[in-house]
Amino acid sequence: MAPDTLTAPAGARPAAGRRPAGGRPRALLTGGALALVLCLVALVHLGQGASGVGLADITDLLLGHGDPRTADILLGSRLPRTLTGLVVGVALGVSGVLVQGATRNPLAAPDTLGVNAGAYFAVVLVAFTGVSLGPLPAGGAAFLGGLLAVAVVHLLTSGGVMTPGRVLLAGATVALAGTAAAEFLQMLDVQATRGLFFWGNGTLMQSGLERPLTLGVLVVAGALAAPLLARPLDLLALGDETAQAMGVRVERIRPAAFLVAVLLSAAAVSLAGPIGFVGLIAPVAVRQLGMRKHAELIPTAALLAAALVLAADAAAQLIAPPSATQPAEIPVGVVTALLGGPVFMALARRISTGDADTGAAVAVSDRRRAPGFAAVLGVGLVALAAAVAVSLRLGDVEIGWSQLGALLSGSADQITEAVVGYRLPRVLVAAVAGACLAVAGAAVQAVVRNPLAEPGLVGVTAGASLGAVTVILAVPSAPAVALPAAAAVGGLLMLVVVVLVARGSTGGGRPGLDPTRVVLVGLGAAATAMALVNILVVGAQMNISAALGWLAGSTYGRDLSALGWLALPALVAVLLVVVARPVDLLALGEELPRALGLELGRARLLVLGAGAVLAAGTAAAVGAVGFVGLVAPHLARRLVGGHTARMVPVAAVLGALLVVCSDALGRWLLAPTEIPVGVVTALVGAPYLVWLLRRTQEV
Repeated sequence: MAPDTLTAPAGARPAAGRRPAGGRPRALLTGGALALVLCLVALVHLGQGASGVGLADITDLLLGHGDPRTADILLGSRLPRTLTGLVVGVALGVSGVLVQGATRNPLAAPDTLGVNAGAYFAVVLVAFTGVSLGPLPAGGAAFLGGLLAVAVVHLLTSGGVMTPGRVLLAGATVALAGTAAAEFLQMLDVQATRGLFFWGNGTLMQSGLERPLTLGVLVVAGALAAPLLARPLDLLALGDETAQAMGVRVERIRPAAFLVAVLLSAAAVSLAGPIGFVGLIAPVAVRQLGMRKHAELIPTAALLAAALVLAADAAAQLIAPPSATQPAEIPVGVVTALLGGPVFMALARRISTGDADTGAAVAVSDRRRAPGFAAVLGVGLVALAAAVAVSLRLGDVEIGWSQLGALLSGSADQITEAVVGYRLPRVLVAAVAGACLAVAGAAVQAVVRNPLAEPGLVGVTAGASLGAVTVILAVPSAPAVALPAAAAVGGLLMLVVVVLVARGSTGGGRPGLDPTRVVLVGLGAAATAMALVNILVVGAQMNISAALGWLAGSTYGRDLSALGWLALPALVAVLLVVVARPVDLLALGEELPRALGLELGRARLLVLGAGAVLAAGTAAAVGAVGFVGLVAPHLARRLVGGHTARMVPVAAVLGALLVVCSDALGRWLLAPTEIPVGVVTALVGAPYLVWLLRRTQEV
């Protein structure tokens, strides 16, 4: 799954090269220092908690002077939690080293390649079926889910030109699909939403020692097996052909490394939920400390990862300590995402994606004759009108066609008028929001020249969510206009940060934007922003169920006032069609638009700003709805071509159709329980993204 085009970490020397002088003493010194740090962090972690039992009380207990209450707290809560952090940290650290060694990619990790998401979905699926499994069977289910995720990533990247950027985008696709499917299953059990929120973001809380001890044995076995792969992975860093010439069976070593890595990450997920970025940060950090050979990387990364997990959990308890008035605490996975997001962005800026020369990570082409623009637009509008009519009928109270007809003729009963009067505003909001998201996706894709550059994938939606939640918490009495304004500012600022970080030299040393790098940096920025949102939600004691619904995207309870929030994004969408020619020129690369007199930097900034306003304003109205900005523009290009004046109106209609249908399906499927519209669009969009990557893999 990793060809010779994949690059080793920037600045890394060949792992199989000659050991520098003093290499072994340095490794021993570094390992000893990390072991000492881990012991200190573990002691501090044992002293954290809401019960009032500190290290002094635990010390008295160990000396034989403690009371029974301290013993109960230590054995029933503190020790299981600390042991879980140790097990999870070791598992993620070793699996991160193995994945990066097998792919020769410093951005590769169990979470960035979708392994954690696949294991997470498998565990949620088993829990949803009602089957009660022990620690090892649950770990086996997680292992199968992670293995399936790796298989899908391999399927998406096998054949054709496979680059580091393509592998990471495939991993991000699988992670999005697995997370969306898990969220869908979670929404089916409203009563368990709070618990699922914590476990889904990673938590070390345990009710006893059985699970961490049982899965700890499995992790120790995997960690002891990993050094057997150290020498072959050192040689693999020199390239597949060189490694084969030196006797390495590449076709066996790489799958073996992935199997052990998936086993370890699956054990971590089944024990504590998906904890991101630990498997990425630890190997990169120990390389910066001078570790090069995998025999050194594996144990030192395990020590550092365990210390990182325990320190993050201790920090989470210090930031928002649980109490009688605030029983919730910040999940440890949120803290690691807050730390790992910037690290991922920094690494994405340095990595050679291999996609800059083509100008796009995935090229979209269709040589078939496009049907007439008017015909496509007309059919789309008719389909949208039909979807609106069907959406008005569906819900916990169904309305018949005859009742809708009576309403149009003015002879409907009061119940029909009340139900339709409640549903019509939210259906209109869904339609306008879908149209705005589609146009936002078209704007971002035009600048980045990448059909994967949906606003959610470049951090705009997460930035808008951060801005909106900040206003909700900081100024609860703020006027209604403050929410969309804050969301727009947050989305725009996030996009500016992504572009500034991603901007660098493209192919041939020319300054510009590498399309794939923009998406990768955007993923790191989105993870950071959403971590901040989760910290704000928990720290302010917001209703987690309501927050989850908003963050997943929902039209629940929206009235006509929400259309006012969408007025500015709708106006921007119209203006984007009016200035279609400059937008079309952006797709021509760097030199030709300048030769035709276009101020390229200003045009990109304006179009990106328009996309940010569209996506951020929509997020303020309906929350974070993803994938619409990816699916609708791509379908529109296939139907009417890439000319902005034709593509954008069709994309807007398709986006409106997608969100209206998703909203209706979410209301009808489990009525009276509602599935947020963002979860439904993700279930549609993630497989579409998988298909898009697979279809265009020959590029």
